[in-house]
Amino acid sequence: TEVCKEEFGVAAGLGPVEKWTLSSDSVRVEILSLGCVIKSITTADRSGQSADIVLGYDDLEGYLSNPRYFGAVVGRVANRIAKGRFVINEKEYKLAINNGPNALHGGLRGFNKAVWTAEAVKSGVKLSHTSPDGDEGYPGNLSVSVIYSLEKNTLSVFYHAQTDQTTPVNLTNHSYFNLAGQGTPDIYDHEVTISAESYLPVDDTMIPTGEIKPVEDTLFDLSKPVLLGSRLKELPGPGFDHNFCLCSPGETQLERKCARVVHSGTGRVLEVSTTQPGVQFYTSNFLDGTIKGKGEATYPKHSAFCLETQNWPDAVSQSHFPDVLLRPGGQYTHSTHFTFSLI
Repeated sequence: TEVCKEEFGVAAGLGPVEKWTLSSDSVRVEILSLGCVIKSITTADRSGQSADIVLGYDDLEGYLSNPRYFGAVVGRVANRIAKGRFVINEKEYKLAINNGPNALHGGLRGFNKAVWTAEAVKSGVKLSHTSPDGDEGYPGNLSVSVIYSLEKNTLSVFYHAQTDQTTPVNLTNHSYFNLAGQGTPDIYDHEVTISAESYLPVDDTMIPTGEIKPVEDTLFDLSKPVLLGSRLKELPGPGFDHNFCLCSPGETQLERKCARVVHSGTGRVLEVSTTQPGVQFYTSNFLDGTIKGKGEATYPKHSAFCLETQNWPDAVSQSHFPDVLLRPGGQYTHSTHFTFSLI
């Protein structure tokens, strides 16, 4: 793997932003030090034509606002926390309300808005960030690192964090994929498989109700390949934005294959494996065509999908969900692998 860096621009008040490029024979990945963003992933289709398969922007300005978190690492806590409140050791903490009545993806200035410190490592780049006590309302000084490494056709993401006070931590990458190439208007011709026996139903503000529901005999059964277009037509509401449960609470978090997406038109295949207990499958229901992306592309509803490997949403307030608290002396670690191939 070839690893190189260049300056991508200067962010006012934050300083220079670097772009790191990881290149193997079959995949090229561009990563920004701003928000740990995956700016592009370029792979060839079965006819040898290369395309960028993740949504995003051409310039730094787009990523400084980035209202839909394209490609970014989100934290301290990815996904939603009900009413932006949680209690640890009988003390209540209040977060910014930035998604209906709830807190989303770490707050108004989450990890996606920080410029991380970057250094080369074997086959990749390590990005580091320190989140101070009280940052966006969260307790404790938190040291975080994310390593992206590319080996042949697999992009691996390794997350690590330590704290000096008990705090919730739930990190994920928020890349939006379209295997036909970014800028393609929809994902209806993508075939999806998610290896989960249950999912979390949500209320009308997208907070899990607390029920852990079997997928069997429901529209959420993606355990065998499902064509997205026809399934999205059947599904009530705007689309998928749900946590699929990869293991039971308390079960040892082993690495497991969680998802496979096939685009038969180009032959591209994406397979995802993770050590996390859940994956949020999101079909870009809130894109509406108003964002100008790379190459002047517009991104309408259902023009991409996200597979956000993570802990279960609102776990800090739902005690029967997998534990999301990191304690002093403990280590937060998780890994996710994205493998790109052809049929």
